[in-house]
Amino acid sequence: MNELIPYIISFITGSLIGSFLNVCIYRIPRNLSVITPASRCPSCNTPIRPYDNIPLLSYALLGGRCRVCRTRISARYPLVEFLNALFYVLAFWRYGLAWHTVAYFIFCSVLIVITFIDLDFQIIPDRITLPGIPAGLLAGSFLLPDPFMRFSQLGIQSSVIGAAAGFGLYALIAVAGRHIFKKDAMGGGDIKMMAMVGAILGWKGVILTTFMGSLSGSVIGILSVLIRGREKGSLIPFGPFLALGSLITLFYGQEILSWYLGGLY
Repeated sequence: MNELIPYIISFITGSLIGSFLNVCIYRIPRNLSVITPASRCPSCNTPIRPYDNIPLLSYALLGGRCRVCRTRISARYPLVEFLNALFYVLAFWRYGLAWHTVAYFIFCSVLIVITFIDLDFQIIPDRITLPGIPAGLLAGSFLLPDPFMRFSQLGIQSSVIGAAAGFGLYALIAVAGRHIFKKDAMGGGDIKMMAMVGAILGWKGVILTTFMGSLSGSVIGILSVLIRGREKGSLIPFGPFLALGSLITLFYGQEILSWYLGGLY
């Protein structure tokens, strides 16, 4: 039972912070403060009482509706809380009790916010990525392990090269798209996001994130065409797939690289 306590704490902490992430997802793209005012029902504008704002539990007890106006509340709110809690548990399971695990908690939360904002608005706000790049460089240089070599530090050189690789690769894709295919193949938000990801995961992380993001994006794009009849060439935000690729790299990068290298021999 004692072994489960850190995981329970991680889950509770993740769900609590997940509640705040919902505020960020709604307010950041609208250029609103994430601090004030307090959370309100989006329908009747009634302030949400503390006992109605308990992550996951309050949504279930209220039947997914506002206590006052009974308007249905989007299931996205508990979904974000659950995803953040789940990723905190995975980060603790993967990296243990350490300061760099806290940094990975923050990284996972940032990726969740980016994902849902990009899905709604097709943007990745500079308010997230521009501070995220220097923060990622600081963490990568002095705190984080190499996700592909668990007992080695990422270090200043690898973090800087990773940030440059993420920025440079996606800037090159954007330029090539405009000049060769005459359309925007990559947004500025994706470029800055990958600079942040590279600072945290290193240049190998940029490559694996790109591969996993492209693979998952291709699968979802094809399924979208087949199931919903989405027209080929229509806009699908790439940020969520890059976030998914980053998470796969964070949690399973070492195993994927070992499997791939093992298959070469």
